[in-house]
Amino acid sequence: MAYQPAEQRYDRMTYRRCGRSGLKLPAVSLGLWHNFGDDRPLESGRAIVRRAFDLGITHFDLANNYGPPYGSAEVNFGRVLAEDLRPHRDELVISTKAGYDMWPGPYGNWGSRKYLLSSLDQSLGRLGLDYVDIFYSHRFDPDTPLEETVGALVSAVQQGKALYVGISSYSATKTREAAELLRAAGVPLLIHQPSYSMLNRWIERELLDALGELGVGCIAFSPLAQGMLTDKYLHGVPEGSRATQGKSLSGDLLSEANLAHVRALDEVAAARGQSLAQLALSWALRDARVTSVLIGASGVGQLEDNVAALDGPPLTDDELARIEEHAVDAGIDIWAESSNAG
Repeated sequence: MAYQPAEQRYDRMTYRRCGRSGLKLPAVSLGLWHNFGDDRPLESGRAIVRRAFDLGITHFDLANNYGPPYGSAEVNFGRVLAEDLRPHRDELVISTKAGYDMWPGPYGNWGSRKYLLSSLDQSLGRLGLDYVDIFYSHRFDPDTPLEETVGALVSAVQQGKALYVGISSYSATKTREAAELLRAAGVPLLIHQPSYSMLNRWIERELLDALGELGVGCIAFSPLAQGMLTDKYLHGVPEGSRATQGKSLSGDLLSEANLAHVRALDEVAAARGQSLAQLALSWALRDARVTSVLIGASGVGQLEDNVAALDGPPLTDDELARIEEHAVDAGIDIWAESSNAG
């Protein structure tokens, strides 16, 4: 039977304006960094994407090298798009990125014009699309002139291959520079995608102020600290979890000191009638400058639980004060090399 999305899909979701643009994003967006490669059944990803759209999630975020293997998340999402969501393309915001390693040799990494535009063409082919809604520079390249990287983003829009452009993990200084270059070229900087969570608060130092002043949206990735801000690690490290797989969450980060803070935050969540993950999402969205939080999902149930964070009550001053005691840096910002450059 052909997929028919829920008629009430827009009734529950909250949508926030992205900076000073005309584009609104759902408060919760779905990222396909994990769980959408060829190591997972396609039907699992299909069920998650369908349910996300039924819940009002209109924004699906990818990158060229999401998998494994590289590119497979775009291929798999492209299949779901073609078979299930093609009639609803104009209801969707689809984003992809280039900036990390994608193919061998000197032209498959970082921020050159050669790499970014070639990668975008490849991404469009894998997705089966003529354009993406947002194309990002995935990280700052200290060895390529920013004018060249930004010029590639401008070309993506001028060629009709992207409607908007964004950057990810740039410092406040480089964000301002990129925004000025883009403005001069007539292509506004729509959005910045930084890591941000209760255990990784680097954007509060300067970046959020810069985005607010520039009128640029902010979509926070890894708001659950790669699973640390869930109930997964409250009582140890379960077999098969991300921390045991040598992926982006090192088991070294699950120190007793870090877990003590996580358990205290879980107590705050329980007192509010929320899960720890729901509290983490509510907290990240407390600042109006954060347009959306970008979540992953390994199953439909996890997706539904996370979206339910939007049903929680506003955080009180007492709750925020308690959170402040335990929302401390946990050493999990593995993307700091990009944001510290320049």
